[in-house]
Amino acid sequence: MTDGARAATTPGRTPHEAATHCPYCALQCGMLLSERDGRIEVLPRDFPTNRGGLCQKGWTAAELLDHPERLTTPLLRGPDGRLAPATWAEAYARIVTGIRDTQAAHGRDAVAIFGGGGLTNEKAYALGRFARVALRTRMIDYNGRFCMSSAAAAGMRAFGIDRGLPFPLADLGRADTLLLVGANPAETMPPLARYLTEQRERGGRLIVVDPRVTATARLADLHLQPLPGTDLAVANALLHVALTEGWVDREYVAARTEGFDAVRRIAAGWWPARAERLSGVPVADLEEAARALGTARTAIILTARGAEQHAKGVDTVSAFVNLALALGLPGRPGSGYGCLTGQGNGQGGREHGQKADQLPGYRRIDDPAAREHVAAVWGVHPDELPGPGVSAYELLDSLGTPTGPKTLLVFGSNPVVSAPRAARVERRLRDLDLLVVADFLLSETAAIADVVLPTAQWAEEDGTMTNLEGRVLRRRALREPPPGVRTDLRILADLTTALDALTTAADGAAADAADPRVVFAELRRASAGGAADYAGVTWERIDAADGVFWPCPDEDGPDTPRLFAERFATPSGRARFHPVEHRPAAEEVCAEYPLYLTTGRVLAQYQSGTQTRRVGALRRAAPEPFVELHPDLAARLGVEEGEELRVTSRRGEMRAPARITATIRPDTLFAPFHWGGAGRVNSVTNDALDPVSRMPEFKVCAVRVEKVTP
Repeated sequence: MTDGARAATTPGRTPHEAATHCPYCALQCGMLLSERDGRIEVLPRDFPTNRGGLCQKGWTAAELLDHPERLTTPLLRGPDGRLAPATWAEAYARIVTGIRDTQAAHGRDAVAIFGGGGLTNEKAYALGRFARVALRTRMIDYNGRFCMSSAAAAGMRAFGIDRGLPFPLADLGRADTLLLVGANPAETMPPLARYLTEQRERGGRLIVVDPRVTATARLADLHLQPLPGTDLAVANALLHVALTEGWVDREYVAARTEGFDAVRRIAAGWWPARAERLSGVPVADLEEAARALGTARTAIILTARGAEQHAKGVDTVSAFVNLALALGLPGRPGSGYGCLTGQGNGQGGREHGQKADQLPGYRRIDDPAAREHVAAVWGVHPDELPGPGVSAYELLDSLGTPTGPKTLLVFGSNPVVSAPRAARVERRLRDLDLLVVADFLLSETAAIADVVLPTAQWAEEDGTMTNLEGRVLRRRALREPPPGVRTDLRILADLTTALDALTTAADGAAADAADPRVVFAELRRASAGGAADYAGVTWERIDAADGVFWPCPDEDGPDTPRLFAERFATPSGRARFHPVEHRPAAEEVCAEYPLYLTTGRVLAQYQSGTQTRRVGALRRAAPEPFVELHPDLAARLGVEEGEELRVTSRRGEMRAPARITATIRPDTLFAPFHWGGAGRVNSVTNDALDPVSRMPEFKVCAVRVEKVTP
């Protein structure tokens, strides 16, 4: 039995099983949990996304269920400044009193909600409803703003809809050419690497665009290694070559798109030599990549966080969408554009109301028809619903200020580690009158909270998730939560009742707001007719198949595994080109800060590390943060492997051991973002925001590095 199969120990429980999905990334690998004699065994299922494979994180996922640091009672911060155990009644009283006092003194928007991309669809939906009906606040956003927002905005303006992959994942293995931009799935979602292997075994070409020689880049036939922040220039140069070589599908462009002329004029000025001067990618490599895409029978372009987490992330993604449209890829079998969703429910989490500007079904909150539809489901008048709020970082940066929220409730997120300019965000959180965190472990954010609520884990509650393909899946509970622990849905229902804001559905039937099946049925009604239409998705239908792809408006009708075959979701039915020009990073290098810093993930850790840093096997595989630097830079600094480095930007500093490797550019540093404390790289990252998506510029900032003298 592997380390991963040795998970929880709960003597005396009846043996049983649950077919469910991994709690980590958006691949949502199928797994089987089996509990016998107090031991939980994790086994992979032959599910379409993972095909019987699991990564180390999946194998060890159950170890947290009975972890000794598991929270099983509410905690309240006392007069001595320490967190101490309390009853649920005491915790709720503190929260409800705080909410009422805050809103009485400062208005409804003085109470805010911060959600997470790992919450189930039911919880994401209930969180949005709680904010807008129980609290009547417009101040709600979530950590998915830091993940998918740039690709989502680019997809909406090009295609009229945002679904990470508008085709099944299996298409990747059948593409003659596959271009991955800022993606490292060999480490971030290892079972997906099987599709890359399948693609190459079929004779396909894999091209990777990344400043580092990652595990994925080592699989590639061609690796383009640009300066961080120059992907947009690379995309425009690829389109320039396609134009000059005659690889643009002019029939497709004429029949299925609009706005190409403006894009063509910009691309005409991006000859490869110009892009080489900016990005460092050789002309020959740009031409080879364009040729592989332009002459392929089938081709797919995928972007991920490396291209998207920039203050120009929307424009960068749009440039690659422009390239895909010019080559006639979207809507063709085996071809297209897509983005690799990061968090477990990064897709579903942004569809049903956690975002500041959205209502369920991917409806805009400022659309009168959308407000009327959702208000009817919620049993309120449309005028009672608040308007759009502000984005995640803007929300966090306003906390505790004279005009910002004074009370914050956090579900499924750890912004002390994951937010940009994290030291500033931590100060903002400490300035609050009341900080409430619902979690099952004491994260860095929970550790500074006034109230901590112990919540159920993934194997202790039913619900649905939506993976990176737009496939709605069933998460099934293996067992009940431990005594003293409540689900997020139960917490929201209890608080709603305590605030005297309990509502019923439009048909007058009382809804059990803590029952995920009932909540999902309401979600279906609220999403009906929206872009992300779940009306035809039922738990029974999911159980009968390997999930259901949205949009699915009719319970007896088909779902939609493949979008854009006949038309796009725009008013005209045509995809829209958007002219985009390269612009520099928000912060360029200078004499004081002469190096670029970029961030990312490592194989054995996940997101802010709250969970994975507590799993023995994962901690042994990746025990601490580090700073990657090139041997030439290390030699100039006199740095040896493992020596402590200080990386400083205009916003703060981090410290971590040196990892010397030739896989990174000599002008660039890399550090993973899974750790808090002195190794918190987000103390350094830039909080400059994309003007459309409000995505912070995580992936590039100017820094200096020096050896820490003992």
